[in-house]
Amino acid sequence: MKKITSTEIKEVAAELKAELDRLERLENDIERVFSEVSKQKAFSDVFYESLALKLHNFYTGCERIFQIIASELNDALPSSYDWHKRLLERMAIQREERPAVISQETARALEEYLAFRHVVRNIYGYELEPERIDPLVARSKKVFEQFHAEVCQFTNWLRTLASQMEEHEER
Repeated sequence: MKKITSTEIKEVAAELKAELDRLERLENDIERVFSEVSKQKAFSDVFYESLALKLHNFYTGCERIFQIIASELNDALPSSYDWHKRLLERMAIQREERPAVISQETARALEEYLAFRHVVRNIYGYELEPERIDPLVARSKKVFEQFHAEVCQFTNWLRTLASQMEEHEER
């Protein structure tokens, strides 16, 4: 971890919490929109476009958390053509200076959302396939809950680290 103060660590923890709160609201929106698909068949294409964007935003929010950690704590984001995938992989690896942010299992689950985000960015909404969206929506709550728990655990580690640093500074 780069040289960082306890105050900066607490700020990072607060930023991560704010991002998790945004993701929780998004997950609730995904559930709400998905429930409308079966109720209003005539508008299912519109609902699926909305779901695709929300799934895109879900991974983008997860990645935003990774970017905060990489830039504020590790001092660097990956810089090659596949930096998105490498950033995800790095978050599932324990480093000498910090624990893994997420488990390998969560990283594997998030890879599907990363790949889908790429699809959403590169096709027209009317080209989306509901059979590709449905399983992602069905798993999103579980993936979010797992991600949320693991990032909260990492955030708690940061807060503990900040407290230990403050105690050490007082001595």
